[in-house]
Amino acid sequence: MKSTFLIVSFFLCLAGYCQNIGALYEKSKEAVVLIKTSESEVVSQGYQKLMLNVKGLGSGFVVSKEGEIMTASHVVQTAQNIIVKFSDGEEVFAEVISSYPPADVALIKLLTVKKTPLKVVKLSNSDNVKVGDQIFVIGAPFGLGNSLSVGYVGGKYSNEIKGGFITSEVIQTDAAINEGSSGAPMFNLKGEVVGISSFILSNSKGFQGLGFATTSNVAKKILLDEQSVWTGIEAHLITGTLARILNIPQEGGVLVQKVANFSLGDILGLKGGFTRIYFEGVELMVGGDIILSVENIVLTNQENLHKAWQLIQNLKSEDILHFKILRNGSVIEIAKAIPKSTLK
Repeated sequence: MKSTFLIVSFFLCLAGYCQNIGALYEKSKEAVVLIKTSESEVVSQGYQKLMLNVKGLGSGFVVSKEGEIMTASHVVQTAQNIIVKFSDGEEVFAEVISSYPPADVALIKLLTVKKTPLKVVKLSNSDNVKVGDQIFVIGAPFGLGNSLSVGYVGGKYSNEIKGGFITSEVIQTDAAINEGSSGAPMFNLKGEVVGISSFILSNSKGFQGLGFATTSNVAKKILLDEQSVWTGIEAHLITGTLARILNIPQEGGVLVQKVANFSLGDILGLKGGFTRIYFEGVELMVGGDIILSVENIVLTNQENLHKAWQLIQNLKSEDILHFKILRNGSVIEIAKAIPKSTLK
């Protein structure tokens, strides 16, 4: 029995599994970054509208020597300014290159060259991840950079819609994921990234042992192989009772929450909400545009929403995009040319 154990241990070491977590952490931490964002938010107060500057925190990791960094989409989707802070304290401004909110993954890129060489991590084939595998996460919970948490894979799940289009594939873990950890890399015991920390399930809004990360394979396909268009829009599909309350003249629509400056959504002229409401436990901003259709695709369900998204991904410079919105109770039809600057 002992000889068998030694043989197995020997081959595990050859495969790279004999390193302890501490050693792997030291090798990986320089590639992990803290992401600081700021964005403008318009809110109503009585008869006045106030412009607030909202700050956010997240994590990310360097995937190329050219300064490309993967993170969670919700960290940067509507950000006006993005600052990347490295483990050595250096800070560099960045911009969004690609973002795909349904899978909560985004790619940003440094606007200037870092003074010292970039440390890059390797993406692993997440298909090889099994329930029971030990993993570790390096992130910036509550802004505490290069914080380590260790856990195990508790499950793997794929979310599909009609037609088999996979919107997300996630890894469940008990490794702690808290505010500021979104976008943090999940590593296997070879020091390779298998997932991007995304969200938690919790009754207390704090970590309760159920964290989820988008798989590296999904992130690679969406951000590196296909490079999804960054719309700069945060929005919600509205149907049923709320659609009727908002007087949407069809079964549903996409309620625009926020729009980032200089994004595709901004160029298209879309407006975000300014009044906060709570409906069935969900916080929403209302008062902004509701998108009814894109190129005659009526946005009343998830399937059509993804059809419209795929259409947007295939846009070319100077293509004319036709869409219909509900604004201040009136239906408006809009046709806009897509400038080259929005298709990175």
